[in-house]
Amino acid sequence: MTDWVVHKYGGTSVADPELWPAMASVLKARIAEGLRPAVVHSALAGVSDRLEALGPAAAGGGGEHRRLLAELKDRHGALLDGIGLAPPPGLQELEQDLEQLVAGVALTGEITPSLQARILSAGELMASEILAAGLARHDIPITRVDAREVLQVADVLPQGDPRHFLAAEFDPRRDGSLQERWDGLDGVVLTQGFIARDAAGRTVLLGRGGSDTSAAWLAAALGAIRLEIWTDVPGMFSANPRIIPSARLLQRLSFDEAQEIAATGAKVLHPRCLPIAHRAGIPVHIHATGAPDLPGTVVTDAPAEGIPRIKAVSARSGLTLVSMETLGMWQEVGFLARAFQVFADLGLSIDLVSTSESMVTVTLDDTLSAAGDETLARLRRGLEPLCRVRIVRPCAAVSLVGDRMRANLHRLAPVLETFEEHKVYMVSQAASDLNFTAVVDEDQVEPLLRNLHGLVIDAGVSDQVLGPSWEELATRGDPDAATTRPWWEAKRDRLLALARETPSLYVYDADTLRAAARGLQGMASVDRILYAIKANPHPGVLDTFRGEGLGFECVSPGELARVLDRFPDLARDRVLFTPNFASREEYAPAFEAGVRVTLDNLYPLEAWPELFAGREIFVRMDIGGGGGHHKHVRTAGVHSKFGVHTDELDRLEALCRMHDVTLTGLHSHSGSGIRDAGHWNRVAGELAAVARRFPDVGILDLGGGLGVPEKEGEHPLTPEELDRLLSEV
Repeated sequence: MTDWVVHKYGGTSVADPELWPAMASVLKARIAEGLRPAVVHSALAGVSDRLEALGPAAAGGGGEHRRLLAELKDRHGALLDGIGLAPPPGLQELEQDLEQLVAGVALTGEITPSLQARILSAGELMASEILAAGLARHDIPITRVDAREVLQVADVLPQGDPRHFLAAEFDPRRDGSLQERWDGLDGVVLTQGFIARDAAGRTVLLGRGGSDTSAAWLAAALGAIRLEIWTDVPGMFSANPRIIPSARLLQRLSFDEAQEIAATGAKVLHPRCLPIAHRAGIPVHIHATGAPDLPGTVVTDAPAEGIPRIKAVSARSGLTLVSMETLGMWQEVGFLARAFQVFADLGLSIDLVSTSESMVTVTLDDTLSAAGDETLARLRRGLEPLCRVRIVRPCAAVSLVGDRMRANLHRLAPVLETFEEHKVYMVSQAASDLNFTAVVDEDQVEPLLRNLHGLVIDAGVSDQVLGPSWEELATRGDPDAATTRPWWEAKRDRLLALARETPSLYVYDADTLRAAARGLQGMASVDRILYAIKANPHPGVLDTFRGEGLGFECVSPGELARVLDRFPDLARDRVLFTPNFASREEYAPAFEAGVRVTLDNLYPLEAWPELFAGREIFVRMDIGGGGGHHKHVRTAGVHSKFGVHTDELDRLEALCRMHDVTLTGLHSHSGSGIRDAGHWNRVAGELAAVARRFPDVGILDLGGGLGVPEKEGEHPLTPEELDRLLSEV
């Protein structure tokens, strides 16, 4: 019997001509090991999206489908050019067939689920033509097999259900004869993912992520020694590494853990493929096509360790939350059955469920259900005879994942504190004991993920489960990407000499201060940088920042006097006075000095209007959502004592008009130690919204609190990242 290994290549891998040599090299290596590779592939990245739009565009008229057809031809042509290959005849035939199919749709103005499935299947079929010709150019013998010849879906859906063609259920029964048949084929067997046939021989699709499902089924049918998923990342990580670069590679996982991480948001592989491999006892290896030598993730039947711990923080967005409230459900037999039948009748799949004596809350995953506005309206009408209905969207489910989660409950205290500033609609602890999930507003996901990851993933631990971070893998083998040594290591000899002269002293490195200032000054989206002298009022520090062109922010008369005495020629508009609950005696000298003055509450305007009459001021806003590394440094949001709340804008506007006060700037400061660059993007957007009410506002002061990594593995806040996000405002 042949030792088969199944490779699945995603659309990103297939579409990038620079990855083809690595793909060919891996296949040759497997052949050299005495293995028979079977390759399952997706359509080129971006092709399925265009094909999905193609049919409806043709049915709608207007010629939009012709542009999409041209883009598809260009997409495949670009890959052919990149690998130096002429268009294979089979590809040209498929393009002509697609054009004729779409022309028929345009003529009738009708796109049925069956036609849509045939249109979408063209992506994989066209990619097969290119892959077969391209791999043959690398001296790899190829035998092509149409996936529809070997993969048949089960007829389990109601007659006429469009999902039969577009998101069919595969038949999990193993084809015992497939290995015998394929053993007689030559070379590498190449076939498509995503597409299959039904009992009538019609083309059907397995839904998005269907290529992983196809690969797992073939691996099971062939009795493969392993299933290799080749994608654009080297495995599963403890968080989305594109959001959290310090996320750790998960080197070994059990099937249950990997299934839960995939189901709760990881996009590396589709969760439907894992149960197939699990039942067949076939390990799954995940690798990066562009870096085949990097360690990947191995998913096996046995857990990697016996210690319960949290291994990943993940999120799913685009959820719809439905709460059903009624006292009538108390001890009422059949309430849940009647309520859930309403969901079933509308084809809505319930995901998370939370119950109490008078309320049931559920979530729907919009990627798996048809939860459009009309469907939700029908859902509401169907449920209202039973209960009061509340629908919230879009929401996101943020999950902590790990084996034996209930054994980690003692670690959840700081985790729960992280949710203090967020609206939590639902909390769920999975019956499988694999995850703890909270449902929140969708726009809160990224900062929550960063905070949670820093709390629950051990940054300093490396073992059989936690591997290198995404950052470490990205810079491996690149000497130019090595982390710069801290200044105290680079200047060690100088520091030791100082220590011999003076045993006790503080040392500040002017070069480091200048570099930090220049990094911030280089942001194109920010007009002025101010240094908060409460951080360190040392004269040498102030002189250094003055030399770099920074202005200064002062919170007390003493700080203000120190800056003005030190720099008497400093332009007064480069000094900002931002006191908290200041007395009249503190405001008066600031106005006399001619610096910019910030008001942090409405009382001074109400109590001493004559002091502010005819003047220009900034106002500190509390826009909610405080941030920072600890609750005691959060200075906005719930329980905050700083700033004018948005509910007070009418009163602020009236007071300014009444006392001839001109509001020229809006200020916000939410906390300290914030490493989420998106925080300032959100602050700028909120302040800009407030500024629409005050026509003289010309300055948005976004506050400080820029955080630095405090422990190994934490993602640093970079001026480049901050500048990129602020440029969107």
